[in-house]
Amino acid sequence: MVRYADDAVLGFQHRHEAERILEQLRERLGKFGLELNWEKTRLIEFGRYAAERRKKRGQGKPETFNFWGITHIGGTSHQAGYFVVLRKTIGQRRAAKLKEIKAQLPRRRHESTANTLKRIQSVVRGYLRYHAVPGNEPRRRVFRKDVLRLWLRQLRRRSPRSRWTWERFGEWLAVPIPFACVAHPYPHVRFAAKPPR
Repeated sequence: MVRYADDAVLGFQHRHEAERILEQLRERLGKFGLELNWEKTRLIEFGRYAAERRKKRGQGKPETFNFWGITHIGGTSHQAGYFVVLRKTIGQRRAAKLKEIKAQLPRRRHESTANTLKRIQSVVRGYLRYHAVPGNEPRRRVFRKDVLRLWLRQLRRRSPRSRWTWERFGEWLAVPIPFACVAHPYPHVRFAAKPPR
């Protein structure tokens, strides 16, 4: 079970266990005058054997689910061929953040470049840290590059004789913008601390 505030993801080995717990949870919440959000609550087949079971039944790929702003997808490791959970930032969330940044940049067009740099660093750092899970690096790299393109476009609009090229921009202003790195590694890495001898 993974819980965050009032959202939770529960994993079960057998479907009948999940159905039983769902019914008990519904009854338990009903005693307190609460109910489950049925738009968010669903049972899905997910895990190591989900793909082959669905294939035998003639169904498509296993379902995915969204949790904490990240889409979780059942997949296969390219190197070893075993089951892995692939995680990607929800596309709508990324698009909304870029739209917000795009709306703010024209308002800051004539502010000092240093102030705009601090603001963009803060926004990009927060976004990248929140979505810093293994396997999500490509989406985070694209987000950083999109933010840099938006900012360069605004810098070029400051003057009709702007000398900002992508290369010059990359050397001077893009360097301080944080890069994508994994801040939330898998548990076997996170808890693999070894005591000093």
